[in-house]
Amino acid sequence: MLATYNGAANLQEQLDSIASQSIKPDLVLISDDGSKDKTQDLVKAFMSTHPDMEISLLEGPCKGAARNFLHLVCEVPDWIDFAAFSDQDDVWLNDKTERSLRAIERASEPDTPILFCGRTWVCDENLDDKKLSQLRQDPSFKHALVQNIAGGNTMTINRAAIDLLQVSCREARKLVIHDWWAYQIITGVGGTVLYDPEPLLLYRQHADNVIGANNGLLARIRRMRYIWKGRFRYWNTLNIKALNASAHRLTSENREILRIFEEGRNGGLLKRIGMVHRTGIRRQGLEGKIALYVAAILRKL
Repeated sequence: MLATYNGAANLQEQLDSIASQSIKPDLVLISDDGSKDKTQDLVKAFMSTHPDMEISLLEGPCKGAARNFLHLVCEVPDWIDFAAFSDQDDVWLNDKTERSLRAIERASEPDTPILFCGRTWVCDENLDDKKLSQLRQDPSFKHALVQNIAGGNTMTINRAAIDLLQVSCREARKLVIHDWWAYQIITGVGGTVLYDPEPLLLYRQHADNVIGANNGLLARIRRMRYIWKGRFRYWNTLNIKALNASAHRLTSENREILRIFEEGRNGGLLKRIGMVHRTGIRRQGLEGKIALYVAAILRKL
């Protein structure tokens, strides 16, 4: 599920990496959000040079990256058992698809929504200066409420998760970003998250990244600025609305956690701090925990 928009500068390398997978995809869905550069020309050329692969170029909704990815999810046909999100500017390691499928198959939970994700090599725009992305641990709904586990560019989901996202995305009106929401809704219904500690792809960083990696001092400063200026609180407001729209799908325990989180973040100081303890919401690492409490104290959660 490849979402594109004016991505001609780096798209060819990503298309080539998809075609070079040790287990090639049965279908490549590409949704283009009205690119004005040569993105669509590259896709059409790729289609002509790979007649052995089923490739479909769709017209995107032109409502931002999140909606473009949800459009792709809704277009996944019934005969597909696994689906992977793909950004337009990364490069997949040649065993990414195989490792994703093998991990999901080993879980042996075909009726349970499963989300596979993992680490990346964070690179500059020339795919140099490689650094491992942060290691994440213990995925859960309590974590998903306030932090994403991994980039959507690493995510693969099974059929049960595809079905879940297809019905839930019609209920959510507005999202911060598709991958965070997918992590929230899948853990919210009691699904399984598998996290690979080994990198799956080269994650290209450049001026036009929609989100970008969270490595380094500048990223930490940017996150604290998001909290101080209220962007983190705004994101949480959007996420809560999207989850409430699908609250009937959540487990009873997670519905209660969501209710306490929504009410507590708007209460007085003691209620806000108490809500963090009561729900067990958490961010990864000491710095993340401190940031969570700072946000609660400042009413920025």
